[in-house]
Amino acid sequence: MSSDTTGTAGTVPFGSPAAAPQGGARLKNNYFDGLAVTGRHKVVFFLIMAAYFLEQLDNWNFGFIAPALMKSWNLSMTHIGQINFFYFICMTAGGVVGGVISDFIGRRKTFLLAILIFSLSSLANGWTDNFGLFVFFRGMTGFGVFCLMVCSQAYIAEMAPAESRGKWQGLVASVGFCAVPVIGLLCRMVIPLSPEAWRYIFYFGGIGVLLFPVAHKYLLESPRWLVSRKRVDEAESVVRQITKRDIDLSEAASTCVPRDKVWEVVTGMFQRKYIVRTLVLIVMFVLSTPATFTVTVWTGTLLHSKGFDIKDSLMATTIIQIGVPVGCYLASAISDLGGRKIPLIVTSVLCGLSGIVFGNVDGYWPLVSAGFITTVLVMATAFIGFSYCAESYPTRMRNTATGLHNGLARLSVAIAQPLIPIVYASYSFNGVFNTFAMLMILPVFVIAIWGMRTGGKSLESIE
Repeated sequence: MSSDTTGTAGTVPFGSPAAAPQGGARLKNNYFDGLAVTGRHKVVFFLIMAAYFLEQLDNWNFGFIAPALMKSWNLSMTHIGQINFFYFICMTAGGVVGGVISDFIGRRKTFLLAILIFSLSSLANGWTDNFGLFVFFRGMTGFGVFCLMVCSQAYIAEMAPAESRGKWQGLVASVGFCAVPVIGLLCRMVIPLSPEAWRYIFYFGGIGVLLFPVAHKYLLESPRWLVSRKRVDEAESVVRQITKRDIDLSEAASTCVPRDKVWEVVTGMFQRKYIVRTLVLIVMFVLSTPATFTVTVWTGTLLHSKGFDIKDSLMATTIIQIGVPVGCYLASAISDLGGRKIPLIVTSVLCGLSGIVFGNVDGYWPLVSAGFITTVLVMATAFIGFSYCAESYPTRMRNTATGLHNGLARLSVAIAQPLIPIVYASYSFNGVFNTFAMLMILPVFVIAIWGMRTGGKSLESIE
């Protein structure tokens, strides 16, 4: 890739801030790097935000619905465990399959397909009276949710300027995860209305079908993916629509390596060129992801077991969950600093320390405050990590690799779920969060020694 800084008028070398073309010459640029984020650009980000919001409604609603469903259908905790286990297994599949197919059919088509899957599956959950069908459609909801999440990570990375990739990924997530307190409040208003009112929550979760035609009309394909398929004219058209600039992507196309087969990508992740970053990411995801889910999924149950009544536990959980979008916003503010690697290390360490405090303080408000801070840091760390992963591989294998890493992370969550009650029974509340702290801090040493800096760089310079 050229590093020449003496190009002709109207030419901007890759990785340099773009300047206005002179004399009507086409502007050579690396997609969006160095260019301003336009209104059309923001429309794309808004659509991703909206999809994020709707998927998180469907992702978080079952935790509030489960007690009413148990009463309505006379289910046991074992039944709920079966539903949750299948949900995480399908999330794993959604991450892997979504990553693979988005590298073959495109980011846009995969994104739209995922919206339909989780929205229609939510509607089916509200409709069915059959436990087997309920488990299946709940699993398909998880498949669609994580298919969209994995696809969107690479999609935003490829559509945003290098200078603000982390910012836009964090902002999209912070708006999307506002769904967490929203669904909590909605469930508290609706579910007590009648024994079957939980169905309305699932019906509400199906409103993604209304977003689909809007996204179908206004969502644009990633020009980087188009170039990887040798569709350079279409890629330049997309960049032109968004930037209102006449961009020449011929140089980007000339350096693009053709898409490998799936198996070649998987094995390629472990070749000498990528083995270090692959192992760093595996350690990071396999250790930290079960830890983050301990906070986001188990806090209410663990507080109740600690002696708080259901009312106080639910109120504490609601307040703590406000930290979810706050943490994503924090990620948007700091993610682009220090090459992505430094803020990831700092938030991971702070997360572990706050977890130790959370596990060892007493009193309602000290626990709520510590839980809120821990949740903020958990989400900030998670979404800086998502950006880090999406940036670590070239376009031809970005989503497949991202999907495999995130799928492995969700599989580790599924495996860890039965272990949390065992740790609690043996070491109590503080033992759970001391373990959480250890899982958050251990990857820091690996990232600090072997992790690469990716933030602020052109994706094409990260090979």
